[in-house]
Amino acid sequence: MRVAIIGAGYVGLVSGACLAARGHDVACVDVDSRRVDLINSGVPPIHERDLPELLRAHVGRNLRATTDIVAAVAGAELSFIAVGTPTADGRTDLGFVTQAAGQIGEVLRVAPDWRTVVVKSTVIPGTTAGLVREAMEAASGQIAGKGFGLGMNPEFLTEGTAVHDFMHPDRLVLGGFDPQTQQALLALYQDFPAHIPRVVTNTTTAEMIKYASNALLATMISFSNEFARLCSAVGDVDALDVMKGVHQSAYLTTTLSDTRITAPIAGFIEAGCGFGGSCLPKDVQALVGQGETLGLPMPLLRSVLDVNAGQADEILRLASKHFLNLTGVAVTVLGIAFKPDTGDVRESPAFPIIARLRAAGARITAFDPIARPVDHPGLTSVRLASTLEEAVEDTDVIVVTTRWAEFTALPALLKGLAKPPLVVDGRRMLRSQDLARYEGIGRA
Repeated sequence: MRVAIIGAGYVGLVSGACLAARGHDVACVDVDSRRVDLINSGVPPIHERDLPELLRAHVGRNLRATTDIVAAVAGAELSFIAVGTPTADGRTDLGFVTQAAGQIGEVLRVAPDWRTVVVKSTVIPGTTAGLVREAMEAASGQIAGKGFGLGMNPEFLTEGTAVHDFMHPDRLVLGGFDPQTQQALLALYQDFPAHIPRVVTNTTTAEMIKYASNALLATMISFSNEFARLCSAVGDVDALDVMKGVHQSAYLTTTLSDTRITAPIAGFIEAGCGFGGSCLPKDVQALVGQGETLGLPMPLLRSVLDVNAGQADEILRLASKHFLNLTGVAVTVLGIAFKPDTGDVRESPAFPIIARLRAAGARITAFDPIARPVDHPGLTSVRLASTLEEAVEDTDVIVVTTRWAEFTALPALLKGLAKPPLVVDGRRMLRSQDLARYEGIGRA
């Protein structure tokens, strides 16, 4: 199938490369000419495992990038909208989505045959059948379901494993405003293994499935962190041991379909310094905002966000146990990316932790193996180290905020120091017995 993908960010580029690997002819559209040039030279503009290999295999064959949205959509049977949906004042900004819908609609106005347009961006429920449909109908002069097909196909990708997640999905959610679009999406994914469930539904249900999935994951994390606080207060109990016991449940490991829950379940029900990234904080906040608009207060999801916001204070509490105050104390923050195996720093838990440390008067150094956002406002007055060894040299406190595999070398680096620093393990990835001074989330 000939496919155009509007937006060549994490979702758009990974989806495009993977669809090319499945045999489709794909054009990725982006307004950033530098990004387009990088893709066409086979160089990924983002850090994502397995993506370089896919680009090298398919760019110049059945995968290309362009800034020309008109030519890409005109040559495609199916066009995806995969542009960003940032938040503004707690609400999802759909400006890029409606702009793309209007541009595609202008191409469809003169298209000689049936075309299908599918939203892949995460949008609040009702957007595809509402704002997107209206923008496309106004620009094309046609009616959705009669002049063109309209659908919603949410992604369930985790940064760092996005290629694997796309190629080996736990389910395919295929939302169609019309039956023809549902059939087009079934045809697009027909080469995926037959055992993968196809959830064929309408566009609004598809949108809600995406939000409900992310809200569940965020709730699991905040649930675990609230229990971790209780474990610390009770004493003689470790939240890590508690959650290991919980996730041995046959119910949890066999009946929840999302592989992010069934496989690495400990990643979502282990205590930590909070969730971040481009999806969970934004999506939960969007649901709370939509609920308010509809007159629903959404107290559970509000508490999920509140607990998550409080994890930075928990890190500060653990560090402050060992000092009269943190004024002038040298603190190293290990991890700037919101999770390992990505360079994405959006909504990273590191930033509120750094802000609390800065307010307390600490002298802050930060290190991340990949993420080096030197101009990020959250790193004002923070020294960025070039290596892990440099980062931990002559420091009083080390705070682990990202579960990078490189940080497992920390015990060996600190071994034998005359004055070992306090290690505050915000990810519970290190063993307390391997370190002279240790504090961990959820541990008395």
